[in-house]
Amino acid sequence: MRIVACIKQVPEISEVMIDPKTHTLKREGVPSMINPFDENAVEEGLRLKEKYTGELTVVTMGPPQAEEALRRCLAMGADEAILISDRAFAGSDTLATAYTLSLVIKPLKPDLIICGKQAIDGDTAQVGPELAEQLGIPQITYVKKIELDKEEEKVIAYRETDEGFEIIQAKLPVLVTVLKIINEPRYPGIKGILAAKKKEIKVIKAADIQADSSKLGADGSPTQVVNIFTPEVHQAGKIVKLEPKDATYEIINFLQQEKII
Repeated sequence: MRIVACIKQVPEISEVMIDPKTHTLKREGVPSMINPFDENAVEEGLRLKEKYTGELTVVTMGPPQAEEALRRCLAMGADEAILISDRAFAGSDTLATAYTLSLVIKPLKPDLIICGKQAIDGDTAQVGPELAEQLGIPQITYVKKIELDKEEEKVIAYRETDEGFEIIQAKLPVLVTVLKIINEPRYPGIKGILAAKKKEIKVIKAADIQADSSKLGADGSPTQVVNIFTPEVHQAGKIVKLEPKDATYEIINFLQQEKII
């Protein structure tokens, strides 16, 4: 079984910086980590390959420093790692990202693609579904449990909803996006870390893929960030420490004074 896990290196929450000209996140030279949901995707890929026998390839698109995230995935137990990195990809929105990823992943002919539910920097949850559309394969989102039926070549996914969960079956190949509750990512051991340092990471440039240049990077992104600003600081709220009955009247009086009701 061929499994591909897509990951993204995101800035550390305390180190988020915005480029004032492009209105995009600064990634180069900023302390980063693997997107938490993607780490669960890698862990699930490892568990499935160990249970059903297979190979796990981890793919990411980003600046050269994203190699650090791939090294960690290799240390966890991934078999191969691919870094898609080129100035031509800079400024990609979710559609341009999904398009580029699809051109790299399609030749791998994976049976299963696993993505995190969303990235914590953009929070769009769009790349996974858009990647499935680009590849022309089924997608199952917000998955909390995955089972495989190798004989019938299908996946059985437990998908979380607001009302409970759904059990969905789909023929392979298929793409799933996973929630954090699906597993607990393992910590790389010393042996794995040392082995990961010696493994080759394949770097793919724009010239290596037969891409439509009009669909790459910022120029190929139909959505653009027009403006980014820091929310205004509002005055502190009023705290009412009274018995419920008295507090109710106090709140009503306040709302009336402010002409809210």
